[in-house]
Amino acid sequence: MPIPDHGLPADDVLRALESYKQHDAPWREGKLFAGVYDPGEQADALIKAAYTMFLGENALYPNYYPSLLRLESEVTSSLAALLGGDAEVVGSCTSGGTESIMLALKAARDKARAERPEIAAPEIVLPHTAHAAFHKAALYLGLRPVLTPFDPESFRAIPEAIAQAITPNTVLIAASAPGYSHGVVDPIPAIGAIALERGIPFHVDACVGGLQLAVMRSMGYEVPAFDFAVPGVTSISVDMHKYGYAAKNASVLLYRNRALRRYALFASAATTGYLVINTTVLSSRTGGPIAAAWAALQHLGMDGYQQITREVMGATAQLLEGLRGIPELRVLGQPDMSLVAFSSDVVDVFALDDELTRRGWALQPQFHAGGGPANLHITVSRSNVPHIAALLADLREAIAAVRARPAAPAIHDEVARLLASPGPDTFAQLAALAGIRPGSMPEGYAQINGVLDALPDDLAALLLTEYLNTLYS
Repeated sequence: MPIPDHGLPADDVLRALESYKQHDAPWREGKLFAGVYDPGEQADALIKAAYTMFLGENALYPNYYPSLLRLESEVTSSLAALLGGDAEVVGSCTSGGTESIMLALKAARDKARAERPEIAAPEIVLPHTAHAAFHKAALYLGLRPVLTPFDPESFRAIPEAIAQAITPNTVLIAASAPGYSHGVVDPIPAIGAIALERGIPFHVDACVGGLQLAVMRSMGYEVPAFDFAVPGVTSISVDMHKYGYAAKNASVLLYRNRALRRYALFASAATTGYLVINTTVLSSRTGGPIAAAWAALQHLGMDGYQQITREVMGATAQLLEGLRGIPELRVLGQPDMSLVAFSSDVVDVFALDDELTRRGWALQPQFHAGGGPANLHITVSRSNVPHIAALLADLREAIAAVRARPAAPAIHDEVARLLASPGPDTFAQLAALAGIRPGSMPEGYAQINGVLDALPDDLAALLLTEYLNTLYS
């Protein structure tokens, strides 16, 4: 697309942008159960105004914009207090959970470089349920992930398995509160005790739900211990743009103390240009997300977060009761908050997902990695609260529709046949089997999800990479 020779009027530009959105998921209707956290119309307007107010300010320069330094410090100190931190706990605002996790891993790696220079091949130990951000960060930072099994019934990490996986090369242990996939909190106190005994940093990934878990605790819910009150926990990541209901991109990484945070920082005086000092991976950072996060915390307050949590957890209870009343489905584990996964032994969940998509719903397919079954994930947030009954009704209809169809060919068998005798055309054959067409999005995702679920993890990632590489110009 060439840049126009002559600039377009503002109204034309906005109309064009609006037209681009016509095929996007209508998330404001409350039927998208992933990646959307709507604080309500009034709060949303304030958050946008705060974001715009600081859109042009650059957090790279705290000397030019001391307002951003103050806002960031107040956001991080608010979350530190909420998550059991004492006066020693410090933090940084980042662009999201992935960056927060990357910085936690960098701090652990560089701490080990300084204190244990004999480690040539650093490792991180984490359960198979940990978020893919750990794998991405490990790849970027030259760390080897050592995956441990999870309990097949509860989907929680197994502390004994983590202890057994630790080697002299281990520089970090990680666990989740909760894990995104199944909404359960790992046994943080038991893992923290292991980390403390071995003298290894321990990161708790509370990106998706740490803020809501803390709010639930303040309301009297039984919440497993997961924060800085647990001995051994050295860092926590928590996203403001999820259950903090702030604007994207806003996450916070909290460190037990400044000594640990020092290893995450970057400073350079080695060039002919200006001095560079960074608390995050990014250098230039718009102040918008920081101001919006501050505004969300100040405007909603604890009473506002408690009200939202009351609504969301009520809807989650309604959802769980409904799912457990559908004989073809089974809920995986016992969710500690509003993240739910369900599977089926009689219905192809990927075909079920396509059927729900046709009815206007958007759920999130998850694969069988680590030994758990393929399943569909639901994140319940405020915008979803009024729509649970309708979702359950359509879910029953979708199950009936899938069961009424002729049996589909066994994708797993076809994938196994192709992998049994690999050749130069195998990859193209797998792509064709998945329904991947270069440069286009598929009509439905059951076929591609089925193939990806049947492939070994590394081949599935490779196939996805090739597809993504064709999708973008």
